[in-house]
Amino acid sequence: MIKKSILLFVFTILFQIYGCKEQTKKKNKSENISVKIDTLLTPEIGGIKQVVEIKTDDSNKPVLLFLSGGPGSSMINTADNFTNILKNKFTIVQWEQRDAGKTLELNVSPTQPSVEQMEKDTYQIISFLTKELNKEKIYLLGSSWGNVLGFYIVENHPELLHSYFAVNPVISQLKSEMELLKILKVHFQENTIASKELASVNIPFKIDEDLFFIRKWLFYKEGKEYVTSDDFKNGFLKWSETWSPVWNEVMNIDLPKTLKEVNCPVYFFVGKNDIQTSTEITENYFEKLKAPKKDLFLFENSGHQIHHDEPEKFQNTIIQTLETNKPEI
Repeated sequence: MIKKSILLFVFTILFQIYGCKEQTKKKNKSENISVKIDTLLTPEIGGIKQVVEIKTDDSNKPVLLFLSGGPGSSMINTADNFTNILKNKFTIVQWEQRDAGKTLELNVSPTQPSVEQMEKDTYQIISFLTKELNKEKIYLLGSSWGNVLGFYIVENHPELLHSYFAVNPVISQLKSEMELLKILKVHFQENTIASKELASVNIPFKIDEDLFFIRKWLFYKEGKEYVTSDDFKNGFLKWSETWSPVWNEVMNIDLPKTLKEVNCPVYFFVGKNDIQTSTEITENYFEKLKAPKKDLFLFENSGHQIHHDEPEKFQNTIIQTLETNKPEI
């Protein structure tokens, strides 16, 4: 009798302990626990370690991932200038793509980068973030070249996105480069050196100097006189060793023909003075694109770098879209 009483007592205690633990687990599972995060992570993506910077004061906030322009460039070092308002609403994520920024410092891509490879990297990065930050969906923003990767996700994995922000997007780059060359030839018709170099440009590009001369005189038109130095040319041609094959792939992209409908909200940010990715081409694409929700915001005082030219309006416009697209956190 005593043994039975002892056993009953032990079972009762064990049941109470187990029950408390289960209630605690359920409580923790049902509650969102806010966690402050400010860290660099180096997950293995596409066979190499790639750097991801996550900044938030509340991990319950929706995630906004930036896809940098380039290819081969980074947004991390200047990100505070165009995320100081956004951080109040989002967990901000910057990703250093392969052969760029801190990822390049960590390890060189063992293979020649390609558009397809970097599209796969982008999907893996988003999959990593959704798991790491316990989110079903994120907000995604592509800047210039970043839209090559961003529209790939929009087309193939819209289920991962609350919405997509296309900033100075690559839409039909072959047409954009042809229009840009015409504009530069007219603008520099009195400049003997510029006229000679621009006259030598082939579109589609055949040699690295074709893209170099276009970018040289585009940047010079924008007031960047350093582009006439040998250092700039040497640096650009060094960049071309890795990235000109990728940019030649980009020249084949023609979204009006290949992506006429999307299944997530899309917001276009266009610099009125952007001649690198034609504003007119983007506006025409926007008008014809079918989407569950879409809008186009024109930035009157911006060229190809809206986030630098008008950072406050850039951020407030993103936040404005939240009212019409509530996230499922």
